[in-house]
Amino acid sequence: MPRTRVTALVLAAAIGGFLAGGSGAVSLALLTDQESDPSTFTTAATFPDVTAPVVSSSVISKTTPYLPGFIRQGGTYYVYANVTDAGSGVATVRANVSSVTTGQTSVALVAGSYSIGGVSYNYRSASLTANAVLTAGSKAYTITATDVATNSVTQGGFSVTVDNTQPAGSAIATTNVGGGVVGRPDLGDTMTLTFTEQIDPQSALAGWTGATTSVVVRITQNGGGDTLTVRDAGNAAQLPLGSVNLGGTNYVTTTRDFGATGTASTMTQSGASITIVLGTPSGAVATQASNTTMVWTPVATVTDRAGNACLTTVVNEAAPADIDF
Repeated sequence: MPRTRVTALVLAAAIGGFLAGGSGAVSLALLTDQESDPSTFTTAATFPDVTAPVVSSSVISKTTPYLPGFIRQGGTYYVYANVTDAGSGVATVRANVSSVTTGQTSVALVAGSYSIGGVSYNYRSASLTANAVLTAGSKAYTITATDVATNSVTQGGFSVTVDNTQPAGSAIATTNVGGGVVGRPDLGDTMTLTFTEQIDPQSALAGWTGATTSVVVRITQNGGGDTLTVRDAGNAAQLPLGSVNLGGTNYVTTTRDFGATGTASTMTQSGASITIVLGTPSGAVATQASNTTMVWTPVATVTDRAGNACLTTVVNEAAPADIDF
């Protein structure tokens, strides 16, 4: 095939590919003056990068979180984003979060490896502080990404929910395992603590995602009503889920740990509720024969998805009084 015809075909194919939507730099291979052999093609021209970066996802989350997408007025937060560029490469990523923090129209996001809520992101801002007075509800923000060739895109459609309401305890209940003795805390019995909204699981236990995890349940004999608390899997510290006065004094005759040995106790989060399943008791337990009313006292250490501290108002078990477990 004549040299000129081969050259024309190569040029036509390369240009056609560019016009069809190719991104990044496109090189044209031209024949040398001596050969029509394709192995001797040399680069003669490069098309410029005219394609902007792609912002595929973004989220805002409080700075000590697991659950993203919520903040509170006056709280600190990060902006996360996933940004890619197929051409010259990403140069800058910036966020306009002025709807949350006054004046912050061009916040720099830094490349790296970040994870929040089980999702990975490749850009994140430094810590920011929301306005001290910020109305509750959805707040929109944008991400602007620019590549090395100065192509730029501003991506909207992102939002964060401002929640300024403190959570509180709402209800407490127990169930007796099938085949268990009513009034006796047995392996497999459950207790469910329900809040007014979902609690961020990592505020209750570091690294917890809400999935079933091992814990130790302690019931302490108390003349004013046996007391139940939840401890970490190593039985080293009490978790900030408050304490439950079981009302009766005959559930145990001395302190018993459930799940420290044998079958572990567990806790699982489902929406606003945390269900605790008793493990193997550390010794003999007793049986409560009369009806009682449990009283749960939450603590302020746990927070909701936005970082609001829990109210410590006591929660009484719903009437009528009964025998628990």
